[in-house]
Amino acid sequence: MGQLGWWHILVCAVVFPLKFPVAWHQMSIIFLGPSVNYTCASDPSLDRCDSECTSWSYDNSTFATTITSEWDLVCGNANLVKLSQTIFMFGILVGGVVFGSLADKYGRRPPLVIAVIIQLVSGVGAAVIGSFWIFVVLRFLTAVATGGTMVTSFVLVMEIIGPKWRELFSVLYQIPFNLGHLTLAGFAYFLREWRELQFALSIFSVLMLSYYWLVPESPRYLFTSGNIDGAVTVLEQAAKRNNLHTDTIRNDIEQYAKEKSRNAPANASKGNVLDLFRTPNMRAKTLYMCFNWFVCGLAFFGVAQYIGHAGGDIYTNVAISAALELPGTLLCIYMMKAYGRKKTLIFSNTLTGISMLAIAFVPSTASALNVGLASVGLVGMSISFPTVYLYAGELFPTVVRNVGIGTASMIARFGSMIAPFVAGMGSIAYWLPPCIFGLVPLVGAFCVFFLPETQGHPLPETLEDGENFGKRVPATGTNGTANVENGKH
Repeated sequence: MGQLGWWHILVCAVVFPLKFPVAWHQMSIIFLGPSVNYTCASDPSLDRCDSECTSWSYDNSTFATTITSEWDLVCGNANLVKLSQTIFMFGILVGGVVFGSLADKYGRRPPLVIAVIIQLVSGVGAAVIGSFWIFVVLRFLTAVATGGTMVTSFVLVMEIIGPKWRELFSVLYQIPFNLGHLTLAGFAYFLREWRELQFALSIFSVLMLSYYWLVPESPRYLFTSGNIDGAVTVLEQAAKRNNLHTDTIRNDIEQYAKEKSRNAPANASKGNVLDLFRTPNMRAKTLYMCFNWFVCGLAFFGVAQYIGHAGGDIYTNVAISAALELPGTLLCIYMMKAYGRKKTLIFSNTLTGISMLAIAFVPSTASALNVGLASVGLVGMSISFPTVYLYAGELFPTVVRNVGIGTASMIARFGSMIAPFVAGMGSIAYWLPPCIFGLVPLVGAFCVFFLPETQGHPLPETLEDGENFGKRVPATGTNGTANVENGKH
């Protein structure tokens, strides 16, 4: 069906908009549960968090209603907003694991459609219920579905795009997320009632019910699961759309299936998560890579939420920071090609680290400067996130590539689960959140120094390849013994 043609582009054009609700649902807490000013309504003479105060009056000049004001999530209950976002991020983790396994068992399209339906029903449901804890449960289900759409859509795109274009499309796939973050500020500006906002962000998924008819099954999945007829049908449709010959497709696929069956080793088995840690070099690379995914989860979502607490106009702050993510993601494409994965990740993590640490030395009243520095930090993370996706895919050997990326992604979710609490630490000390969001990426950048560059090298296939890739071993040349890195020759 070719490396890239109109068929590929049309499928991507249909699938990529999935990332809009991914961004909306993950970031919406900025506007659903923002910090609002309030006073004691039951007795104005009391301190607002006095134990005798039983009701509160909220400043609705910016937000007409929020989950904070509707369910009195203040004083002793203030951390429930952060907890709800942590539970949401845990749902993303669960969704990635559950739908990842469903996609391996039943194909890419059925779990994708099921995830879209759950996302629609639970998202709309969260907008109409009257209980905070039911809201949290429905948001959790929305998150599970969102995690499902993320993992199944990314796998589908990577399986249909030819190797020559995968690097570019793995980054382009992130752009609708950036646009989703940007448009979220617009939705929130015009919809000041939290229920209206939640409904508007969720009802968009109605359009994606069309995936049942518009999205094809991955021909790679069909082939590897033994459905030769299904694979041939999809490949012939793709080839026709791409103006390529179709007469030899069935014969070629059937011959390849026989050859693959004949040459398959009798004892072939898939790797597991323990294989990532069995040998010293593989263990070190896994730990360094996983920590950098943690950095992305913590700093990206944490800084995005921190901007909501930074003072000034929240709509402008979020819009500006989101608008800067797009050039950051596009810059990532150039940097990874020109400088490789290693230097790109070191640069982007360092950029985030320095810009966030600088906030600790800026007065809290200089909200414009604080938002500007935090936005630069978000640009750094918008470069780091696509980079770690590709870097991990090239670093882990084929036999454990899926489990390696899955493990790293899970670690990133732990970072995003912690992020709301770190972003809210400004109430303890103004400088605390930016210091944490600054130091963690700098540690991540330091870890990258110990990882090998993967650009231009053959992908490691076996566990032995994975262990040897990037390992410094003695090699004897004409001038005696010198150290070289395996995988570079």
